[in-house]
Amino acid sequence: MITYERPISYAARWARHVARLAFVVFVLSLAAHRFGSLSSTLFVTLALVSAGLALVAVLLSVVGFVRLWQVAAVGGIASTMALLYASLPLAAAGLVLSQVMAKPAITDVSTDLATPPPFIRDRPIETGWLTPAAPVVADRQAQARAYPALTGRRYDGALDRVLTGVRIVADQSGIAIVAEEGLENAEPDFEDLALRAEPPADALRDAPGKATDKATDKATSKAVGKTATGRGGRNVPAARDPGPVPIPLSRPKQDAGPLPPGRKAGDILLQGESRSRIAGFRFDLVIRLREESETTFVDIRVASRLGHHDLGLDAATAERFLHALDAELLGIAGD
Repeated sequence: MITYERPISYAARWARHVARLAFVVFVLSLAAHRFGSLSSTLFVTLALVSAGLALVAVLLSVVGFVRLWQVAAVGGIASTMALLYASLPLAAAGLVLSQVMAKPAITDVSTDLATPPPFIRDRPIETGWLTPAAPVVADRQAQARAYPALTGRRYDGALDRVLTGVRIVADQSGIAIVAEEGLENAEPDFEDLALRAEPPADALRDAPGKATDKATDKATSKAVGKTATGRGGRNVPAARDPGPVPIPLSRPKQDAGPLPPGRKAGDILLQGESRSRIAGFRFDLVIRLREESETTFVDIRVASRLGHHDLGLDAATAERFLHALDAELLGIAGD
């Protein structure tokens, strides 16, 4: 009896091992970056390595399938498992590549292209081969072409009302506010002076230890106001002295020196930090509130801390915040 021994496809076996390694590297690096302290630069590097390993595994699995078809070599299951392990790193790499091709290569977007809101404090940008460059005029032009609907919002409400809505939306969106400026602009423009309490004239006349003779009564009447004599000789009491009238005083203006471009003396600036939902990439945001003709105009600026391409995440973050703010301030939204 003749026993046929099937050859073994070592390419298929190596494909499974390499694909498993790529899967483990990608998952562990993603978890460490999203929930741990792994830097974004190192995460992107490990993700690229895992994608390269997954691509090698796919090529080896193809060789395994070819050997299975030609000589019935053992390795069909190993090649199939290799494709399953390699699907996750390659899917992530394919998604990133599609966004790179579809979106402009910018890392900073703003609803005000001419004078974007300035950041209050320095941004903690990562150093390395993925350090983002400062935005230039060409970047703003590319944003205008790619995101024409990304504009500011005007609300028919006071600064304090809109500021409250911005804080609520920022908390609901997972934005941590790290710096604030110009909050005094949302306070009232003047404060009433406290009235000095004075005892009434009756209390002065009836106070114990005071003389109640006629001369004292006349002196008190002169101090408070003489009574007027009406028709028939009736005495009509004169109006009492209301005391000092409160005078509204304007709030003193602070001399803050020259302001940076994109900021006026009456603006309110809120700087915050946010992260993407899945990968956990970090973004810096600044929200500007400006009072204009009894309305409040809101602008937002979002900037990535890593890379030369934001993959469209900056604009998506800004649009998501503005839509949530429209829903929060429903009823006072203008143009």
